[in-house]
Amino acid sequence: MDVLTQGLSRYLGREELAKLGAPTVGVAGCGGLGSNACMMLARTGFRRFLLVDFDVVEPSNLNRQHYFPSDVGRPKAEALAAHLRRLSPSIEACVRLERMTEDAADGVVACADFWLECFDQAESKRLVVERAMLAGKRVFSASGMGGFGGPAMARRDLGLLTVVGDFVSDIADHPPLAPRVTQAAAMMADAVVEWVLS
Repeated sequence: MDVLTQGLSRYLGREELAKLGAPTVGVAGCGGLGSNACMMLARTGFRRFLLVDFDVVEPSNLNRQHYFPSDVGRPKAEALAAHLRRLSPSIEACVRLERMTEDAADGVVACADFWLECFDQAESKRLVVERAMLAGKRVFSASGMGGFGGPAMARRDLGLLTVVGDFVSDIADHPPLAPRVTQAAAMMADAVVEWVLS
């Protein structure tokens, strides 16, 4: 038993830890939402991740994404996989450095049990949600987390789709800052834990 699991066993039983450790979590986008939600899920007992992202870490990402100055220039998915393994060497983190395209989406979606949709671009978001739901897979997404203060965040469950956020603020109009981005990531991770353990 690794140190993380040893610590978690103080709060969660063997059956709960087995449920959390069994599924493969698909993460479409390893930025502010994806990187933070992944680390929260790993700290809660999830052990298997498929990280899909073609982007690299930039200095402008460090204000809200789970990366460090030494990660700048590295592919986000590779850097996130390294952080997950540092937290627990027993974590399995498969990396795919690619764009989610119409041609590849079905094959990628099939490789995970459920998905965190964490892309910025509307078309990529639509593609992941649509293909995952058509495959009968649960999807967790977010909408509205820009700026500071602002509308209260909430959660909407729509069949196989769960969406969190304030549903109003756009990072194109309001700066993406750590408090609200991380809040949305935490709400997403919490919804995943509730679903898996219920």
